[in-house]
Amino acid sequence: FDLDKMLFMDWRDDHLRDLPELKARNDRTPTFLYAMPFSETEIFLEETSLVARPAVPFDDLKERMEARLKHLGINIKSVHEEEFCLIPMGSSLPYVPQRVLGIGGTAGMVHPSTGYMVSRMLGAAPGLADSIIDILGGGQPKIGSEVRMPAASSPRQAESSSSSSDAFVETGNEANDLSVEVWDAAWPEERLAQREFFNFGMEVLLSLDLANTREFFSAFFSLSDFHWQGFLSSRLSLPELIVFGLSLFSKSSWDMRFSLVAKGLPGLVGMLAGIARGTDKRYLKDN
Repeated sequence: FDLDKMLFMDWRDDHLRDLPELKARNDRTPTFLYAMPFSETEIFLEETSLVARPAVPFDDLKERMEARLKHLGINIKSVHEEEFCLIPMGSSLPYVPQRVLGIGGTAGMVHPSTGYMVSRMLGAAPGLADSIIDILGGGQPKIGSEVRMPAASSPRQAESSSSSSDAFVETGNEANDLSVEVWDAAWPEERLAQREFFNFGMEVLLSLDLANTREFFSAFFSLSDFHWQGFLSSRLSLPELIVFGLSLFSKSSWDMRFSLVAKGLPGLVGMLAGIARGTDKRYLKDN
């Protein structure tokens, strides 16, 4: 491996040529390699699947990695750390109303098509912080003004007409209402529509075998950096995602186009229906 480069999504299967059973499993549910060298004697290696239902067992992944490393002639002298990670893909949105606020995986921000999350989470953080400030502090303070939190009833403050338990219930209900506003900032309409597109992408990827997956990513990485990087990092708006999808289709071979239409049509209908439903599908309501 080049010491100054990271290997991203190595879908080669030469290492399985003499392992027919393992190769058959990989043809059906392909896995790939990440490689990130730190020095001439130290490297990070990860064998993983992009998306699978059910998930590829860890023992299977380990067997595939060992075969790959043997084929590459890599002799492992010591293992600093062994990671076992299962990322939920396409999971449900958060239950609302609830007082607990979340970001990242707890807020359903894992990219359904890739499992990536950091970019989406960092992009959401400022908006969530601004939303909390606006709700609790009445908006952004003016320059030079003294910042004060608004007065709020609490069990210690409510010593007049109501009991402490009544004040607790009242505050709790208010907190539920306030949390809904913050969750709305985390999942606005645009993000919900974007998520429907990503779920559609996940369903398409689930239907691809190794040969189709290679063709898919050959077309994917021939797109502009703006589109393929924007897709991976959740930065594309819905109109930009539509352009992305059309560009990907145009870059694909005719065989791949037929495959995408045949396998992706049901998911496409579901995606359009989800976008049309909008806020009705936003959260699991407690009715």
